[in-house]
Amino acid sequence: MSDTNEYYYKKNENYEIVGLCMEVHRILGPGLLEIVYKDALEIEFKNNNIPYKREKEYNVEYKGIILPHKFYADFVVYDDIILEVKSVKEISNDHLAQTLNYMKLAYTPIGIIANFQNKSLVHKRLINT
Repeated sequence: MSDTNEYYYKKNENYEIVGLCMEVHRILGPGLLEIVYKDALEIEFKNNNIPYKREKEYNVEYKGIILPHKFYADFVVYDDIILEVKSVKEISNDHLAQTLNYMKLAYTPIGIIANFQNKSLVHKRLINT
């Protein structure tokens, strides 16, 4: 698969993931805890036969040594898309930095931040070049 085709393939997966986030937001509405949206998304991923891992654990390596603290991505969807679920007033630079760091450590090309706090779902797509 060429880079161009892979880009479009991942873009379609992005639309599918965001669409499911919108469905969850439409039904549950804004203002609940993140964990509630994660529970609902897990149901949507299962019902739509979308491969995912929830709270996937990643090691952090420093100079060849695995550090004792790990990080946990909210979801890894299709094996290589990080999905971070938020329920905050607005997506901040800290959220962007956190997701970019997760993408770097997990060697994933795409990250999505979905914020369920507002009247409409707010989402950002990040690409690791």
